[in-house]
Amino acid sequence: MAGETEPVKVWRTYSGPDGKTRMEQIEVPMESLGARGAASRLLAGKGVLFRLAPADLDEDWHVAPRRQIIITISGEGEIETGDGSVLHLKPGTIELLEDLTGQGHKTRGRGSQDRLVVMLPLDDDTQLV
Repeated sequence: MAGETEPVKVWRTYSGPDGKTRMEQIEVPMESLGARGAASRLLAGKGVLFRLAPADLDEDWHVAPRRQIIITISGEGEIETGDGSVLHLKPGTIELLEDLTGQGHKTRGRGSQDRLVVMLPLDDDTQLV
């Protein structure tokens, strides 16, 4: 399609049919804005939440409270899914959490600095791709 640029890479966490959580990388399409850069289509959701997670955070298995995008701003952490995958969350990492049922995931701090994230709740019918 004319006007496209490189997509934005997002890590999606979701529950499989067996209830086990998995991770996959998806690509959000971007369209050129010419000299102004590029943009995705507008994604529908309500509100923005900033969260500061302690560096020593060690959350056991839990599901996401809602469909949401999480972007790490500073600090580091990791997320572990039921299939054994572990993703290192560093500044600039974008996650899409959709594991609202089943086993869920573990979240841990990493390093010595608290992790600041931006959480963007999505409407139920909002699709990224």
